Amino acid sequence: YLAIEDWFPGGRPPLEKAGVLFGNRETVDRIEKMKVCTCLNPLHTCLAIFGCMLGHTRIYEEMKDATLSEIIRRIGYVEGMPVVVDPGIISARRFIDEVVNLRLPNPFMPDTPQRIACDTSKKLPVRFGETLKAYLKRGEKDLSFLTFIPLVFAGYARYLTGIGDDGEPFALSPDPGLPALTPLVEGFSLGKPFDTGKLHPLFANAAIFGVDLYTCGLGEKAEGMFAEMNAGKGAIRRTIDRYLVAAR
Repeated sequence: YLAIEDWFPGGRPPLEKAGVLFGNRETVDRIEKMKVCTCLNPLHTCLAIFGCMLGHTRIYEEMKDATLSEIIRRIGYVEGMPVVVDPGIISARRFIDEVVNLRLPNPFMPDTPQRIACDTSKKLPVRFGETLKAYLKRGEKDLSFLTFIPLVFAGYARYLTGIGDDGEPFALSPDPGLPALTPLVEGFSLGKPFDTGKLHPLFANAAIFGVDLYTCGLGEKAEGMFAEMNAGKGAIRRTIDRYLVAAR
């Protein structure tokens, strides 16, 4: 979709005949927020984080992975949609339908989770933090009813260890936040106890998650999920699958 503010003092060609959407500035801003904060970008980041740890090298191939395909649907349809910004001239549900059924599985868009994972620390506050803020704004104080968004947060902490689900190291994608964040997981060893209290500075960082996760019931939850993902080889996939089964 191409959405343009309908402000052409000298007139414009009838681009709507080619599918271009026109609206006032507020409408165009809402379309952008719908895409970036709910219907596309958060799903991309989820696929990037877990794709790197599960050994995937193409986003479209991840959509053939039932575990990853289902978790992004839970994030988008179940946890994001209740507070989505509806632009009015386009259906958020139709938009996300096309994202998960057409765009992400498209093999002619050979993007990689490794590229999408670049700068994740700078993407999380917009791609997920805005959803948390929207829930808080509508009066929710305890967000512990959310499952798959904090699972992504736990996955990000697990990603920072640089150890994949197969127990082998992988290269972290470039991110200006890494020098401050990777020391928080120093001493991590797959399958061995890890003091999740060391992750407190991460999960309390509102600059990364949009809010201090401990103030809305998600900090401890993310810590627990991280511990589950540290149980041994294959624990990341088993953890995601366990929560997916419980949600069905």
